[in-house]
Amino acid sequence: MKNFKRSAAVLGVVATASVALAACSEGGEGGELIGEGASSQQNAMDYFGTKFSETGSSLAYNASGSGSGRQNFIGGQADFAGSDSPLKDDQIDPAKDRCGGADAWHLPFVIGPVAIGYNIDGVDNLNLSVENVAKIFKGEITNWNDPAIAEENEGTELPDQDITVVYRSDESGTSDNFQKFLKAAAPDIWETDGQQFPTAVGSGANGSNGVATEVNNTAGAITYVEAGFAHQNDNVEVANIDFGHGPVELGNESVTKALDNLTFETEGNDMVVDSDALFAMDTEGAYPLVLTTYEIVCSDYSGTDKPETAETLKSFLNLALDHQDDELADRGYIPVTGEHADRLKTAVDAIQ
Repeated sequence: MKNFKRSAAVLGVVATASVALAACSEGGEGGELIGEGASSQQNAMDYFGTKFSETGSSLAYNASGSGSGRQNFIGGQADFAGSDSPLKDDQIDPAKDRCGGADAWHLPFVIGPVAIGYNIDGVDNLNLSVENVAKIFKGEITNWNDPAIAEENEGTELPDQDITVVYRSDESGTSDNFQKFLKAAAPDIWETDGQQFPTAVGSGANGSNGVATEVNNTAGAITYVEAGFAHQNDNVEVANIDFGHGPVELGNESVTKALDNLTFETEGNDMVVDSDALFAMDTEGAYPLVLTTYEIVCSDYSGTDKPETAETLKSFLNLALDHQDDELADRGYIPVTGEHADRLKTAVDAIQ
């Protein structure tokens, strides 16, 4: 399972505070860019930071969570937001005002599979149906040797051990998407959604790194987390999920099969993924539990108080598109190629 290293996301386009940002031939060398939002984008930071530092521009990115990222983008404290979820309906008009009357666009640069990470001593291969995943996180299955789990894992010795659920304690796009997935794939079991995960079962930890670390340190624990974070921890294994056609291992091929069927709720350069269709997918061999992480940007910065942001941002995003390679994959991401890469390129070039 640890060999998944190359399958955690389509593209990471942000970096930690004070890493440098690239400038392309259009200009923007020496420019400064401020981003804030989803922690799910963090695992690409080091790689892109190295590339950007070679050009003299800078990016300060604060991985404070999707909700905070959207709020600070709307408030003008950030030039763009990284977010696991699109703008809420009541944020559309304020975002347009922040953009000087121009529309805000959602660019899905990061599309990362969400792993069901667990820590069971001696069990490095675990199969879970979508229904059992929902029952575990709802508290209806509480022990690892429950007959429902044992039936899906014949030949595996499951311990008589309580299951410890670990969820995101902060407002999180990952929680939002995971709950949307459970509602779409197991509607008879799961009812809630939203960026705040229910607190009735288990315990919370802050951020993607927080939940992965907690599971790593807790025997019998389970969580939902971007795959790259799961594989950073030696004691965290990733479950195979049965979406309806037998257990599917989270990997490059299975994620790509899901992405091949990606559809959008919006048109043109504003690309909000139809998550309901994605999460309800039961294509054989596909792993549709994927998190669409956006860069939320102004389509036109000329009416803002920082019109120079457009060229710096375009330089940044274009360089990121140019570095979809093996080194990025080695850091736990799936390089974006083909039709989706072309869509992103068109949108980036259209920013004004």
